[in-house]
Amino acid sequence: MPQTTASSSDGLRDTYAPRPDRFDRAGQDQLVDVRDLQAALPGIHRLRKWAHDALALRPGERALDIGSGTGSEVLVFADAVGPTGTAIGVEPDPHLLASAERRAADAGSRAKFHTGDAYGLPFGADSFDAALCERVFQHLTAPARAATEIARVLRPGGRAVVVDVDWGTAIVHPGDLATVRGVIDTLIAATTNPFAGRRLPGLLTKAGLVIDEIGSHALIQDRTVGAGSLVHRISAMAVARGSITETQRDELLAELRRGADNGDIHLSVTMFAVLAHKPE
Repeated sequence: MPQTTASSSDGLRDTYAPRPDRFDRAGQDQLVDVRDLQAALPGIHRLRKWAHDALALRPGERALDIGSGTGSEVLVFADAVGPTGTAIGVEPDPHLLASAERRAADAGSRAKFHTGDAYGLPFGADSFDAALCERVFQHLTAPARAATEIARVLRPGGRAVVVDVDWGTAIVHPGDLATVRGVIDTLIAATTNPFAGRRLPGLLTKAGLVIDEIGSHALIQDRTVGAGSLVHRISAMAVARGSITETQRDELLAELRRGADNGDIHLSVTMFAVLAHKPE
């Protein structure tokens, strides 16, 4: 798996999905649609293909997706490991779990799903040949604990790919630098583990895994949408917390609208993917 940097015209609003426990009832019902939309984004699709190529599942192997969402990647795992293998997804949100089970049933897939989270995987040690964990670590207050769990359930020689965003890499252009800094700082403050992407290699190494490759992918927002809903929402939060004024927010949004009109606009964030293995 080569180290790469790429870009695509993704909506950053879909990468920054709120945690399930922050939704009201109506929001819970929409969560499945949000996750499916994320899966359709070109950048996420490329990273997932990268992850599957890196894990290189073989027939008969056991594979685990931690934070499996609507189950799409577990279905891919099930096809790869075949009838003699096992593909399991672990997901704490009951709405996503139910959707994943329906999807597997409709597809006639052997994929299986369990309730659980990254802190306490419901499996014994040395249970899996491969594991995937995508966009989970940014929401964790104790990411080292999750990394230890991944290492625990992998068999000796087992592979893991962990993928997450690093909000410290966010770029918003054009705009007054102090205003932009206030918005990005607010985004960072609103995320449980905002620098998850850069921390992945160290966390996995401390958990006893060996890093094999590190890849990255810049998710670039469609230039035609201007600020987009993420910047609108986070800039409003920045005003509420006193990081910027309402006037500064209005000026920033206006600059981004003009940038979208004349082509001078760039909004992006970088995601990182780490391939590691458990020593024999």
